[in-house]
Amino acid sequence: MRLRQRWGSKSMSTLRNNSATNDAPDEGHPSFREALVYWLQLGCISFGGPAGQISIMHRGLVEQRRWMSEQHFMQATQFTMVLPGPEAQQLATYIGWRLHGVVGGLAAGGLFVLPSAILLYVLSILFVLGQEAAWMTAVVRGLNAAVIALILSAVFRIGGRTLATPGLWSLAAAAFGLIFFLDVSFIAIVIGAACIGFLGSVFLPRQFPVSSSHFIQSTGSASSPSVRLRALDPVSLRLSCVTLVACGFLWLLPTVMAGVSLGWDSTLARQGIFFSKAAIVTFGGAYAVLPYVAQQAVDTYGWLSSPQMMSGLALAETTPGPLIMVLQFVGFVGAWQHPDGFNPWIAASLGAALTTWVTFIPSFMFIFVGGPYVEKIEQWPRLASLLRGITAAVVGVMLNLGIRLALHSTQITEGKTDWIVVAMSIVCLTLLTRTKVAAPWLIVASGMVGWFAHWLGA
Repeated sequence: MRLRQRWGSKSMSTLRNNSATNDAPDEGHPSFREALVYWLQLGCISFGGPAGQISIMHRGLVEQRRWMSEQHFMQATQFTMVLPGPEAQQLATYIGWRLHGVVGGLAAGGLFVLPSAILLYVLSILFVLGQEAAWMTAVVRGLNAAVIALILSAVFRIGGRTLATPGLWSLAAAAFGLIFFLDVSFIAIVIGAACIGFLGSVFLPRQFPVSSSHFIQSTGSASSPSVRLRALDPVSLRLSCVTLVACGFLWLLPTVMAGVSLGWDSTLARQGIFFSKAAIVTFGGAYAVLPYVAQQAVDTYGWLSSPQMMSGLALAETTPGPLIMVLQFVGFVGAWQHPDGFNPWIAASLGAALTTWVTFIPSFMFIFVGGPYVEKIEQWPRLASLLRGITAAVVGVMLNLGIRLALHSTQITEGKTDWIVVAMSIVCLTLLTRTKVAAPWLIVASGMVGWFAHWLGA
C-alpha cells in the first residue's frame, strides 16, 4: 500500500499532486500547468552557472511565488550540493517533486535542460558543418582565449571560497601535482580527496573545518509565509530500493542496448559506459569534470581533438541550463567522427541523445531516492567536510586543465607563441575577475575578435 501511495499509482492526478500525502495543500498551491510554465521559462533563462541559476529559483520560488519556504529551500540546496551532478537541475527536480510528485520532478528537471539541449544540438550541427572553413578556425581561435579565461577565473572563484586553511591549500596543490606531472586518474584523486576531507575533519578539524559555509547563503527570512506542501509518508526503505533499481535500469538500458546490438567496442557503447561513469564523479560542477572528460575523450578514446573540446565548452557557455551539457557536444562530435558504419548525422544524433540521457538520469535517481530524507536532516557536517575536501582537490585539477589548454592554444610548447591568444586571454580574464560581464557575451565577442584578427591577417 505504501508503494502505491508514494508513487501515486492509483491515478495520474494523485501522481501529479505529490507522492505520499497526508495533509492537503492550501489554496495557494500551484497547479501542475502553472508550475509547468514556470519550469519552461526557467529552462530558457537559466544562465549564470549554478549560483546564478539557484539565485533565479530563489527569487522566483521563494520570494515571488512563495511555493517553498526559505528554510526548506536552503535544506534542499545543501542536499543537492553534496550530490554528484548539476545541483541547480537537481534542485529544480526536487522542488517539482515536492510540488507535484514524480511527474512534477520529471517535468521540472527535464524542462530545465531541454532548451539547452536543443540549442546546443543546433550549434553542434553548425560547428561540424563549418569546422573546416578558415573563418571557423579563426572564430575557434578567439573562443579558445575565452575558455582559458573562464577556467582560470573559475579556479580563482572556487579557490577563494574553498581554500581557507593551509590544509586545504596543500590538498589542492597535491591534486594539481598528481594530475599534471603524474597523470593520476581524476576519479582516484576525487576518492582520495574525499577520504582526506572526512578524516581531516576528525583528526585535524582546524585544517579541515566541518562548517557548511561554502554552501549558498540564505538571502531571505526563514519566517516568510509560503505554500503549505503536502506531508510525506514515513520513509520506506523498500520503496527507496525499488526506486533505485527502476532508475538504474532506465539509466543503463540504452547503453546495454548499444553494446548488445553494435558491440561493446562501438563508439555509442563506449560513450554510454564512459559518460555513465562521468555522471557520478561530477562533484564541483562541470569545470571539475572537464579534465577527466578531456583526458579520456581526447587522449584515450580519440573522439575529438583538444581544440574541438574547447570549442564545445565555449558553445555550451552560450546556452542556458547546466554547463555539464558540454558532454552532449562531446558525444555528438565523437559519434560524428566515428560513426561505426552509420550515416554521420544519425550517429551524431544518437551519440548526443545517449550522452545526455546517461548524464542526467542519475540526477533524477538521486532526488527520487534521497528526496524523502531532505526535511529530516538539518545538517551533514561530515558530508560537508567530505565535499570540501573534494572541492579543494578540484581547484588543483581545474588549474591543471587551464594550464594545459593555455599551453596548447598559445602553442608555447611548439616553439612559436600565438600572442593574439595570449593577449585575448589576459583581457578576458581581467574582464571576468574585475567586471560583471556575462560569460555568453564575452564568448561571442571573443569569437568575433578571432574572426577580425584573421581578416586583418594577424
